[in-house]
Amino acid sequence: MDRSVYIHIPFCHEICHYCDFAKIYYNRELADAYLENLRKEMGLYIGNQTISPRTVYLGGGTPTSLNENQLEFLLKTINEFINVEQVEEFTIEANPGEFEEGHVKIMKDFGINRVSLGVQVLDDEFLKLLNRNHTVGDVQKTVEMLQHYDLNNISMDFIYALPDQSIDHFKKTLDMALAFDLPHYSAYALQIEPRTVFHMRHQQGKLNKPPEEDEAEMLLMLMEMMEGAGKRHYEISNYAVKGFESQHNLTYWNNEEYYAFGAGAHGYLNQERYVNLRPVNHYNEALEKDQKPILHRDVITLKEKLEEEMFLGLRRASGVTDHEFIHKYGVSLFQLYEKEIQDLQHKGWLEREDDRVYLTKNGLMFGNDVFASFLLDEDTYKKSLNN
Repeated sequence: MDRSVYIHIPFCHEICHYCDFAKIYYNRELADAYLENLRKEMGLYIGNQTISPRTVYLGGGTPTSLNENQLEFLLKTINEFINVEQVEEFTIEANPGEFEEGHVKIMKDFGINRVSLGVQVLDDEFLKLLNRNHTVGDVQKTVEMLQHYDLNNISMDFIYALPDQSIDHFKKTLDMALAFDLPHYSAYALQIEPRTVFHMRHQQGKLNKPPEEDEAEMLLMLMEMMEGAGKRHYEISNYAVKGFESQHNLTYWNNEEYYAFGAGAHGYLNQERYVNLRPVNHYNEALEKDQKPILHRDVITLKEKLEEEMFLGLRRASGVTDHEFIHKYGVSLFQLYEKEIQDLQHKGWLEREDDRVYLTKNGLMFGNDVFASFLLDEDTYKKSLNN
């Protein structure tokens, strides 16, 4: 089985006030040119052969901002390079209310079997605050339409700790979300990212996030309500019915390599992480010269692999096991991180069970601090490898 594949579609009909992903307003001619160049980029990596990845993920931006002809062209391109019949999980990100039955029929015809809906919040006034172009009613209609076509593997994405959001308000969104009884949910605390409308407003003192203690309370409530509804907390921000975990995202958290195509896409191939050119016009220009549209590459050293194994692996509820760590890197994580693990256990942020370490509920609150503990200084790293 080949590596997973991520494909970035940067077009949106509206730009959300919180979003810092590679995106641009939809333009039909520009989207046509972009899709031609995306096909060319895939050819530069894959050639005349076809590959059989376990997962394919169409992200954005908003893939469903494409019109039906463009979506069909994109999916034909994917089928040209990928044995889609061999793909276990083929996901498309979608915005509620933005696509019609014609889009859904094309998805079904070309092998998409999972849809990730960017819902964010179930309140029309808050949706306007985020500059989302859908309503709560659109969410209901979209879910019903997908289910009518037997696309039942649906995930909903949410953001919490929104400006002026109360704990009770977030609970109302969760109650409404869980009433859909979908197999997968994702929820992320709002981050104020540079170069966004929210960042500008925050700098001007016109936007206030809830206090940290409210954000922590929202996270605890989220975990309890999801678990109570039978959605297992399998990764820091993700909850699923058993068997419906996002297999594509597990590629990232398992620290495995994957192809990435499209403007601003991040890939990991042959022990190198690479980032594509982000502006669509720069991306197109590179491919029109038959060049891979890479902005920069980083060769991942063994030291970085060890660190990333901990950062990414501890995002999973299952944590990191020593036998897998030794299998991959030939060194025990308990040898490499003995002091750090003891310190984190003492703080109540990390639990050790047999040969496995994983975050506690308190550890989830301080994830970034936990991950920073696993940055290796050169002396410790060299000494551990020489033992």
